[in-house]
Amino acid sequence: MLSAFPSLLSYSQLSPFFLRIGLGAVLLFWVYRALREPNSSTKNKALGIFEGIIGLLILIGLWTQVAALVVIIDLVVRIVNKIMKKAFLTDGVNYYFILLIMALSLIVTGAGWLAFDLPL
Repeated sequence: MLSAFPSLLSYSQLSPFFLRIGLGAVLLFWVYRALREPNSSTKNKALGIFEGIIGLLILIGLWTQVAALVVIIDLVVRIVNKIMKKAFLTDGVNYYFILLIMALSLIVTGAGWLAFDLPL
């Protein structure tokens, strides 16, 4: 099958870059929100700092596949918690699924452009 825009296929490594920037930005926003909340528990703040480290790793493209695997585990736990609260088909779960797909694609494709990861 022919591609509609064959000249754009040479930029295929740009796609994981965009996924990495988007996922890293969301994780860093979660950290900001967790640390800024005045009634946040120590457990939530520690989880927020951990997510911040993972978000920075994804954002700069260092150990991207390992960091994406950690994000997948975190998102699966969040989705299971929503299922247990009987809030499965809500907007929050859809958001988690999109982030889960982004993390899965980073495991498969790697970090893309402007990353510290190098393919072995």
